[in-house]
Amino acid sequence: MTTAWSAEQIGSLAPDAASLSAARKLGGRWSGAGVHGSALWGLCKGSGSTPYQTVVDLSGPAYKCSCPSRKFPCKHALSLLLAWSAGEVAAADTVADFAADWLDGRAAKAARGAAAGTGAGTAAAKPARGGSATADQRRARVTAGLVDLDLWLTDQIRTGLAQADRSMRAFETVAARMVDAQAPGIAASVRQLPFTTGNSEWPQLLLREYARLHLLATAHARLDELSPPLRASVRGHIGYPMSAEAVRAEPAVRDHWMVLGSRTTVEDGLYTRRVWLRGRASGRWALLLEHHYGGPVFSHETPAPGMQLDADMHFYPGAAPLRAVWGARHGLPEPFTTIPRAGGLADALTGYARALGADPFLRSWPVLLAEVVPVRGEKGWHVAESGGDALPVSIAEGEPWRLLGLSGGHPVTVLAEWSTDGVAPIAALAAGRMVDVAVGQGNSVLIRSGSADRVSAELISTALVGTARRQADAAGLAVPVATAAAGLRGDAAATLLESVALQDCFARGGVLAESAALGTAAEDDGRPLLPEAAGARLARLLADNSPFLDEWFAAAEPRDFRAPDSLVSFLLDRAKALTVHRESLLRLAGARGRWLAAQHPGWRTLVRASATDESVWSHGRAAERRGWLAQLRRRDPAAALAVLAGTWSTESGPGKAELLAVLADGLSPADEALLESALDDRRAEVRRLAADLLGRLPDSAFAARMTERARTWLSFGPRPVRPQLVTTGPGVLDDAARRDGVGDSFGYTAYRADGAPDLATEWLHRVVAGTPLRHWERVLGSPEEAVRVSMAEHLRGPMLAGWTDAALTQRDSGWAAALFGVLSEADSRDAEADKLRELFALQPESAQIRHLRGLDSSWLAEIESLLRAMPHPWPGPMAEHVLRLLLERAELSADRPGAPSLVPGSYRTLFRAASAHFPAGLAPMVSGLARRCGDPYWEQAFDQLAHDLIDRKTMLEELQ
Repeated sequence: MTTAWSAEQIGSLAPDAASLSAARKLGGRWSGAGVHGSALWGLCKGSGSTPYQTVVDLSGPAYKCSCPSRKFPCKHALSLLLAWSAGEVAAADTVADFAADWLDGRAAKAARGAAAGTGAGTAAAKPARGGSATADQRRARVTAGLVDLDLWLTDQIRTGLAQADRSMRAFETVAARMVDAQAPGIAASVRQLPFTTGNSEWPQLLLREYARLHLLATAHARLDELSPPLRASVRGHIGYPMSAEAVRAEPAVRDHWMVLGSRTTVEDGLYTRRVWLRGRASGRWALLLEHHYGGPVFSHETPAPGMQLDADMHFYPGAAPLRAVWGARHGLPEPFTTIPRAGGLADALTGYARALGADPFLRSWPVLLAEVVPVRGEKGWHVAESGGDALPVSIAEGEPWRLLGLSGGHPVTVLAEWSTDGVAPIAALAAGRMVDVAVGQGNSVLIRSGSADRVSAELISTALVGTARRQADAAGLAVPVATAAAGLRGDAAATLLESVALQDCFARGGVLAESAALGTAAEDDGRPLLPEAAGARLARLLADNSPFLDEWFAAAEPRDFRAPDSLVSFLLDRAKALTVHRESLLRLAGARGRWLAAQHPGWRTLVRASATDESVWSHGRAAERRGWLAQLRRRDPAAALAVLAGTWSTESGPGKAELLAVLADGLSPADEALLESALDDRRAEVRRLAADLLGRLPDSAFAARMTERARTWLSFGPRPVRPQLVTTGPGVLDDAARRDGVGDSFGYTAYRADGAPDLATEWLHRVVAGTPLRHWERVLGSPEEAVRVSMAEHLRGPMLAGWTDAALTQRDSGWAAALFGVLSEADSRDAEADKLRELFALQPESAQIRHLRGLDSSWLAEIESLLRAMPHPWPGPMAEHVLRLLLERAELSADRPGAPSLVPGSYRTLFRAASAHFPAGLAPMVSGLARRCGDPYWEQAFDQLAHDLIDRKTMLEELQ
């Protein structure tokens, strides 16, 4: 049986991200699935009565599905592969009939193709009628076009680059002429020329490209004089077409071809995928190149990186053959964990020089660098060997932080392209897996500024002025180049371009290793490694900012995992953006994350000092000091109080309130003295926080002062039959009340009198909020009696609001239940959704469930609002009640199709909340309810909910 592929390898097969996301939502819908040899099949339940028949030929891979999708593979094929990867597809003794029919048809078609190929080979020996004439016509067009191009190039040099028109329009005109001449490769190069003009080194870059184009035009003019391999290379660079069938007629090279990396680029809607392979036995390079317009939809005959295949490879003819196509296959893809025959920097430079010597028009060449360390230093980025020899790293599309995080200062094997700009990392071998380390979005700009000045200043100066005004002096060229250039004859402009081409090839082929100092490697992290499946899921959850993240971190935290090295840079990037999960992400990143963040200017502030380092309190940054104090408070509350009290008089700035807030953890009467002194602080936010914390201490002097104010300000009126709570109010606040924060300005007050802010009512609200609730029980009775006491209408708002704040501050569930009962009444105008939820959250779980189960489906909006206050996961009885109410809506929808309040979209947010908070074990129940729905849209909504629950269950299992 074929070895199951990893989820990452399957993800690389998806035609787009939407298909992969949809595939993950189809879990639990499969039946009759099986695998036998290279055949994988299954039935997927869809919206209709007949399930979709899905088949995958793993040897291709190739796909067949009865769904109407035009994507290959479709979401059903991807979902089946993911289920197989997860071990959810059992091996079968025989192939299902529907799968066997398709597989037999494929085999028969392949046999007919092989027979036709044999006949075609015989027929190919005969010249095709008209083929020679067509080729001659194309060559004549190309020749004429290149003559015009060469004339334009020499005119540019003759008149001088400084005076030449370097506008986009000028270059586009030349490119259009090359398209007419059927030289698309030349046209593409000309269209790149405008990108050089914004560079400070544009004279050198433009002159170098002009020299390359002149050399190509000259080579084409003398095409018949070139060796067959070089002739094929020149034709390929110009853009002569060659069919895949013609390439497969070239000799086959059989090997175990390792897929090392891939890269997809896009330009004007044209997607290009490049896949680099290396023969395991021969060490030979191969490049698979595919194009698709409109989207990254490519054939899936190439295995994912990390897999190898025993197969034939047919190379496009050339002086340095690299591009190839698949031939016959002699086995099934299988993973590899090592790469033999990997060389060092010297081997890479030698291989590039050899390829350049054979084909001087090459822009880049793949290299495999064994045991190198990525280094970021004063001289820029390098990959260095242990002895200090190094090559520069290209940062044209971004800095390789993922590679640096993967390495951690330790040697890794890197697949890269060596070009004029340096080493461009593509992938790296780590822990037996190929990891993508490419940066950027695949910018298609080919013309880069090299790290070395390969064109002499004399030639550049002459080109800028023009050969019509100044003669070039070859004395400044390297001796071998000057010797060769001395033999050049003809037009001065052409001679200058040829001298530049010689100097450029000499410089590119003669690059020597530089030197770089190796830094300190990251410390080892002895914590257990996050399982591979869990790491891949975390990356997806973070990329989507999933609502499941809270649950993932809560489940992972007790196990204290460390993240895979390949994820560290991504975790730091997300930690910078997601403050709510920052600490969890930094813990996952661990020692490797601290090491990497210290080198990144944007991540450096994420580095946290050690909790045991006492110097943090005196010399650390604000965030570090706050974190250090919070950890000390958890370990030793008295010590934390003493530390803060010792520096309180010297603390300043907005961080002062944040330090004071640390006392909320483990608040006790011992903190009262410091909080009392904070009431005299000049910062309003510090005073407000101190008053809030003192209000949580019912026996504090602050609480006593508030109680006295409440007793003085509020009393029963003179009515003997039904006493009514009334207020005399303070009129004017005294200094003590202002010190306690009663008169602090909050910027906004909800109370109005004659259209103006009613400050007296706001003061009453704050006094009631700061008064211990036991005072009201002594004066008014139980919480249920107190909240329903008769009072003047203008008092009702501030009294209920003050009691609500007091109940939340003092965490009193009895008062919370009484206030919730009053504020949630239908005719109450004082209810606030947020406050209601907080009061609801303070009540016992049994009371919460009892209240919510007393509401029917007409109250779904209120139920959804209050469910946000329930603990995660929601209790089973409550979740089952919500399901019953939703099913009622679904059944009503079947009777009244299209009613606005009965479509599942009206309950989209409730379904989303249920996906995140239902017990994961309810998935079978949800799936059963989906089958009872008479409306297909409701069935789809329940199926999505069931999938999400299964996904969460799997997510938690991955962390076990």
